[in-house]
Amino acid sequence: MRSPTRISSPQPSHPHSGSPAVHYSNPYEELAELADPYDPDDPLGLGLASDGDDADGGGGRRGEPVGSGSEGDDEAWSPPNHRRSSRRRRGRKRFRGIPLTAKALIGLLVLGLLLVLADRCAVMYSERKAEQELQKRLDLATAPNVTIHGFPFLTQVLGKDLEQVDIAVPDVAADRVSLAEVRAQAQDIRIVGDLPSSFRGATVGRMKGDVLLSFEDLSRELGASQVRFRALGPSSVRADGKLPVAGQQVSLHARAHIQRQGDRGISTSVTDMRLDIPGIATYRPGPEPRAGLYLHKKAARQISEDSEKARALLSVPSVAEKLGVSPAEAGQARNDDRMLDRITESPRFVPALLAVNLVQAANDHPQLARKLGIDPTVAAALTRLKVPELTDKLELSFQLPKKAKGIKLANIGVSPEGIRADLAGAGLTFGKTR
Repeated sequence: MRSPTRISSPQPSHPHSGSPAVHYSNPYEELAELADPYDPDDPLGLGLASDGDDADGGGGRRGEPVGSGSEGDDEAWSPPNHRRSSRRRRGRKRFRGIPLTAKALIGLLVLGLLLVLADRCAVMYSERKAEQELQKRLDLATAPNVTIHGFPFLTQVLGKDLEQVDIAVPDVAADRVSLAEVRAQAQDIRIVGDLPSSFRGATVGRMKGDVLLSFEDLSRELGASQVRFRALGPSSVRADGKLPVAGQQVSLHARAHIQRQGDRGISTSVTDMRLDIPGIATYRPGPEPRAGLYLHKKAARQISEDSEKARALLSVPSVAEKLGVSPAEAGQARNDDRMLDRITESPRFVPALLAVNLVQAANDHPQLARKLGIDPTVAAALTRLKVPELTDKLELSFQLPKKAKGIKLANIGVSPEGIRADLAGAGLTFGKTR
C-alpha cells in the first residue's frame, strides 16, 4: 500500500504584486464541516446508546448512575447469560436432528441394559439365598459358593427349571479329616416352590464334581505338625516325620496305599513302616521276618572297624551265631586281634551284620546296646509299639457326609495337592420335593 503524500497549501502571492489576492481553503477543514457533530456518548457515530439509555428505563436516564431508576427497580442488573440458553437451544436442535429410527434404537438399548441389570441382580440375590440355605441344611461350618449359570435367569425362574448351578464347599468334615474342597456341578435342576422367596426344595437331574483331601490338612490334623504327607505315585502317599519315643525323637517313614471303600469312602493300607534312630538303627514294627531292630549300613561298617564294638557283638552267642561265627572262633577273637581282623574284614561280615535282628540282644544285654550307640530304653519302647497304634496315626480314610445322599465316589487318585476323587450322582433330591 502506497504511503499518503502530504499536499502543501499554495502560498499567497506577494502583497506588492499586481495580481489580486487569492484565498485558498484547507480541504481537511471542509471535510470536518461535512461530518456530524461530535457526541461524547456516541464517539464512533454509530447511533448506539449505552445500557443506561434503554427505552425501558432499566438503567436510568442519561447522566444518572445505573441502579438509580424508578421505584420498583430494586433488583441489581446483571449481564444476560447467552451461553447457557444457546447451549440448551443447540442441544434441542441436535436431538431434533436425530432420526426417529435411531431414537427408537437408543431407547431399546437403554431398556435392554436395564433388563440385564435387573436379571443379574436377581441372580446374585438368589445365589446368596442358596448359599445360606445350603449351609443351614448341610450343617456346614463355612458358607458354600453358589454360581447360577444361564441367561436370562428370570425366564428360568418363571419356568422353575435351572440349566446349571456350580457349588464349591470348603472344609467339609469327613470322619477324622476335613475335605479341603468339594466342587459340584448340578444340571437340569427342577425347583419346588418359588425363587427366591418360597424355595422348598429341588430335584437334580445330573451331578458331577470332585473332592480334594489336601496333604496340608492331613499333616495338620493327623500329624500334629510332625508328619508330612506327599504324593508317591498315582495311588500311594509317602509319610515322613518325627515321633517321640521314650523321650527321644525318632524318624517315622511309611507308605499308604489309597483305595476306594464302597461307593462313598476311601481307605488306606499302610506298608513299609519304619522308625529310625538317626545314624544307628531302624526299627520295623510288625510280624517277622522283616520286623525288628536292624543296624544302618554306616553303623555296621563302623563296628567292623572298631575292635571294642566287634568283640562286644561276638561275646553274645546268639549274635555270633547269626553272623556265622562259631563259638570257638568267637572265643578266640575276644583275645586274638588276628582272628578278630580275619572275621571283621571278611566281605560277608557287614552284610551278615545288617541282617541281624538286635531286638532280643538289646533287651537282654543293655551294655551291648550302649556300646553300639543304641539307648536301651528307646529300644525297649520301640518293641512295645504296636502296628495298629502306628497305622492309626497315618490313617487317611474318610467317608462322605451322610447328608450327601445319592452321591458316589469314583476315579480315586493322588495328585501333588492331595487325594482326589470324582463325584457322580443322578436324580438327587434336596429339601422338600412335594
